[in-house]
Amino acid sequence: MPTAAPLLLTGVGVGRGAVVGPVAQAQPPLDVAPDAVVGASPAESGEIVEAAFLAVAEKLRAQSEAAAGTVREVLAATAGIAADTALRSQVGTRIAAGEPPVAAIDAVVDGFAQMFAAAGGYLAERVTDLHSVRERVVATALGLATPGVPELVVPSVVVARDLAPADTAALDLAKVLAIVTELGGPTGHTAIIAGQLGIPCVVQVSGATDLADGLVIGVDAKAGTVQVEPGVDVQQSFVQRQQALDALASDVAAGGTSDGRVVGLLANIGTAADAVRAATTSVEGVGLFRTEVLFLERSTAPTVDEQADVYAQVLSALGGRKVVVRTLDAGADKPLAFAHQASEENPALGVRGYRLVRTSPDLLDTQLRALAAAQDRTGIQPWVMAPMVSTPAEAAAFATAARAHGLTTVGVMVEVPAAALRAREILAEVDFVSLGTNDLAQYTMATDRLRGELADLLDPWQPAVLDLVAATARAGVQAGKPVGVCGESAGDPLMALVLTGLGITSLSMSPASTATVRYALRQHTHAQCQEMAAAALAATDASAARAAVGDLLAPHTRDTLL
Repeated sequence: MPTAAPLLLTGVGVGRGAVVGPVAQAQPPLDVAPDAVVGASPAESGEIVEAAFLAVAEKLRAQSEAAAGTVREVLAATAGIAADTALRSQVGTRIAAGEPPVAAIDAVVDGFAQMFAAAGGYLAERVTDLHSVRERVVATALGLATPGVPELVVPSVVVARDLAPADTAALDLAKVLAIVTELGGPTGHTAIIAGQLGIPCVVQVSGATDLADGLVIGVDAKAGTVQVEPGVDVQQSFVQRQQALDALASDVAAGGTSDGRVVGLLANIGTAADAVRAATTSVEGVGLFRTEVLFLERSTAPTVDEQADVYAQVLSALGGRKVVVRTLDAGADKPLAFAHQASEENPALGVRGYRLVRTSPDLLDTQLRALAAAQDRTGIQPWVMAPMVSTPAEAAAFATAARAHGLTTVGVMVEVPAAALRAREILAEVDFVSLGTNDLAQYTMATDRLRGELADLLDPWQPAVLDLVAATARAGVQAGKPVGVCGESAGDPLMALVLTGLGITSLSMSPASTATVRYALRQHTHAQCQEMAAAALAATDASAARAAVGDLLAPHTRDTLL
């Protein structure tokens, strides 16, 4: 039974919204005996469990196809786990040998989970998905209701110890006011999805699962707090904040500081459908088109024509607005069935992103041909960039390959310290660079971005990370070439001021974040942004850096931006 909870719980907020609503606790995992009876014989049990795996995979796949962006990617990845041949065959072998089905599923899932956890990085994140698949398969095989988020009768705050990404992605948005979890990190999938969907979210809230179902709580994502039975004054302040955010969203002017320094405000997308939606907003183009969505669900690589069709749709949808296409960012951290790497002890440091040219050079060549074909069809020139480039030589090789296909504006991602430190030499080879601050923070601080307990080290406000951003921006200013940011930090309005002060020329983010970033820029001069950047760089840690920038905000903006 839930116990009495403190009046105010704290955690890490995602987003700026604040809501009040009743708690809807996610249901705990199934309590099923390992020897629960599934079929009349091992053969029948095997057939039932196999059918359950496939049914779960099909349902997740259907949800993926109906979703967009990161949500689509997450659901597709989880569907891939449920359909995984190795997972299913190992379970089937155990059942055929006489092991009870639930025990067989648990043993195999636990084995995979230990392997993924030991691998770290992206694979470690898949552990939550593995257990989610286990719950769904066992429930399906036994004819039970799937645990997780209950059907919401009224708009509610979903509270859980943790949510599988697939659970988050499948939420009924019409009835979800906010998400509160005890585990998870601010850059985990649940937080990212909540941000994309515009749902206020607070993670790492100790004691959240003690809150009783139906208890009214106030969730303040900006403050990272959960308040039990908030007073009328708090509720009114939440309403006023939402009204202010809605007013900001009505401003559709081009991005820039109050004294006219232009800063492009762009969108991050993953599909042609995302492009269509982004085109209806005030974004000035696309700063990051993640093409890996085309590849992740497939057993064979998409052809030139298949890719060209999608790229042409994206270019056409934006109607001539800038579109920056990132070539395939897959490999060890996002495994592909047709470009599988041998077992890697450190996948995040392995053959991923542009490094795939070392083992599967045809993938890049095919993609560049497809982009050139889309350019020919539409008459619109995309910008193209490669992920995980570490050296000027890699940048030069990519630029040569892209230009050989007729692609004229070529750049690379700066995601590792080596690229930031050698930005000047890299910019000598390409037309622009774009900083991926999530990975840059991960590699700078030697911190797994999925480990919630290390979130403070992963903070993009870490002065060491900002030093590398500053070095890259400085190289861009000296070269007279654009330097953008397309990581999560671009959507943080305070960080946007710092990045502008450092010399960043464009910011790419979730379209929902552009309103507040636009407002922040329009209330400050470039000189003020430079002063904020200097203050952040001079700070001793991430918290001090953010606080120093907050102190320099124009007074009339503080209530909105802090």
